[in-house]
Amino acid sequence: MSLNTDTLVLGQREFTSRLIVGTGKYPDFETMRQAHEASGAQVVTVAIRRIDLNDKSGKGMLDFIDRNRFELLPNTAGCYTAEDAILTCQLAREALGTEFVKLEVIGDPKTLFPDNEALLEAARALVKEGFTVLPYTHDDPVLCKKLEDLGCAAVMPLGAPIGSGLGICNPYNLRIILETVSIPVIVDAGVGTASDAASAMELGCDGVLMNTGIAGAKEPVKMAHAMRMAVESGRLAYEAGRIPKKLYANASSPLEGLIE
Repeated sequence: MSLNTDTLVLGQREFTSRLIVGTGKYPDFETMRQAHEASGAQVVTVAIRRIDLNDKSGKGMLDFIDRNRFELLPNTAGCYTAEDAILTCQLAREALGTEFVKLEVIGDPKTLFPDNEALLEAARALVKEGFTVLPYTHDDPVLCKKLEDLGCAAVMPLGAPIGSGLGICNPYNLRIILETVSIPVIVDAGVGTASDAASAMELGCDGVLMNTGIAGAKEPVKMAHAMRMAVESGRLAYEAGRIPKKLYANASSPLEGLIE
C-alpha cells in the first residue's frame, strides 16, 4: 500500500507520480520505453525540434510512447529566441493536440542557461494564447515570481546545468523559491543519481524532471526504478518532517526513569 495520497496538479491536469522523464540520449527506443515503464512517470517530455512529426514508419520515438498511459509534454529545447519558442509550441499544439508545454529559451550554448528576458516574453505570449506553460528557469526567486505572475502553471528551476549530473547545487535558493511562489516547483536539470532526486523532494519541491540521469546511466532501466523510489521516498520524508539537526548527541532512549 502506498502512503502517498497527495497529487501533483499542473494546470487542469492531476498526476499521482511526481517524476517527469525525457526521451533523449537513450541507446535505443526500446530501452527508453522500458525505462519509462520502470520510472512510474505519467508525463514524458519530448523535444519538438528533434523529432519527425510526419514519420509514419512506426519506428520513430513517438511510436515507443504509450499515449494512453503517458501525457506528452512537448518542449522547446534548441530554441534561442522567444519567437522560435512560441512557434515551436504552436506547432506542438497543432501536431500533437496539446496546449501543455515545457518552455525553454536558451541564452548560452555552452552552459545552456536560460535567457531571462526571452523566457518572460515567450511565457507572456503563450499564456495569453491559452497554453499551460511550465518554464525551465534559473534558480532565481525573483524570476520565478514573475513567471507565476504571468500565469505559468509551475516553475522549473535548474538544480545544476543541463546534463551535468552535479545534483542540487543551491538548495537555499530552492527553499526561497518554495517560500516565494504558490505554484508547483519542479526541479529541472542537473539530477545525476537517486540521492539528488531525494534531496530535491526533501526540500519540499513538488516534482523532479530528468533525462540524462536516467538515459546516460550504465543501466537506464534500473536507474529509472531508482529515481522512482527516490522521488517517492523524498516526498514521504518531507511530509513526515525530519528531526532537527543538533551538534551534540541526544540519547535515543530517555534517561529519566532508569532503575539504578
